[in-house]
Amino acid sequence: MKLSVIVPVYNMAADNKLTYCIDSLLNQTVSDYEIIAVDDCSTDESLAILKDYEEKNPNKFHAVSSSVNRHQGGAKNTGLRLAKGDWISFIDADDWVVPDYYEKMLRKAGETGADCVGCDYVMVDEHRMTTKDSDVYDANSREDQTGIMGDDQRKSMILNGGSLCVKIFRRSMIMDNELFFPEDIFYEDNAMGNSYMLLNKHFEYIQEPLYFYYQHDTSTVHTITTKRCEDRMAAGRKMLEEAGKHGFLERYKNEIEYSFTRLFYINTLFSYMPGVRPVKLSWVKALSREMKETFPGFEDNSYYKDMTDAEEKKLISMAQKSTLLFVIYYKLLWGYRNFRKSLSCS
Repeated sequence: MKLSVIVPVYNMAADNKLTYCIDSLLNQTVSDYEIIAVDDCSTDESLAILKDYEEKNPNKFHAVSSSVNRHQGGAKNTGLRLAKGDWISFIDADDWVVPDYYEKMLRKAGETGADCVGCDYVMVDEHRMTTKDSDVYDANSREDQTGIMGDDQRKSMILNGGSLCVKIFRRSMIMDNELFFPEDIFYEDNAMGNSYMLLNKHFEYIQEPLYFYYQHDTSTVHTITTKRCEDRMAAGRKMLEEAGKHGFLERYKNEIEYSFTRLFYINTLFSYMPGVRPVKLSWVKALSREMKETFPGFEDNSYYKDMTDAEEKKLISMAQKSTLLFVIYYKLLWGYRNFRKSLSCS
């Protein structure tokens, strides 16, 4: 079989999210592929919808029901173990792709001998198969990242490897390196992204938005809790573990240090502070302490100096020196900005 498409599913029945995704996969212009949809203990009608698709498309569609909720990482691992295709694709159950998505991706792989092929995506808030000028367009890769992977490409991939969902991967690369996802946490792609991109020997890129990334209120990126912040931290630790396991940590220390700093510390800190109530001083202090213990000189990293926002660097420096002062200052700053915003809207 040419291709296996793995779809982790959890409570996606509402607003036709799941059906729109699956329909886009069943309506592909290629024929030699399978869809493995793994329901992760949904409490809505998602599993029933998947079973109906399986009944109508028994040779192409496989509905799998997990007995334990293990988040997207667990669902993806289940799909990987069942997959028969030479190529693997992951797609979120609330997103969708254009009809010739896999035809174009597989053709590019066949023409170039690549182990991984990516494309661009657009962020939308309605179900449609066409783009608009107002869409948020993401150039998910760059031309200088393509070709046989050398040090320059790998460094670039660590700093900006893009989403795994808008790529296809040679299955042998995944299985030979045991690239299974962490389970029971969100941000599993962040944990494994470097491994997926650094271990492929040849990457190619289609500079065209073939994937639609659906933005809605229940999207993971729109929900901030202490648990999700801790999951992001766990993803950072897993990323470092993977880098050590596959021999990338020393070779690309500066890039991995900054990648970890951004995932584990910067993104977590500046999600937690405005998004979680009440803010716990002990939690922020523990986060800052672990960052410093993991990479004591992270503030001297050249990528950190060049690529981190000046205000964020100022706040991080404050948090490293005094958690109490940082939290007080941040609350006052955030309160002032909200006040100014309310005045401008009145």
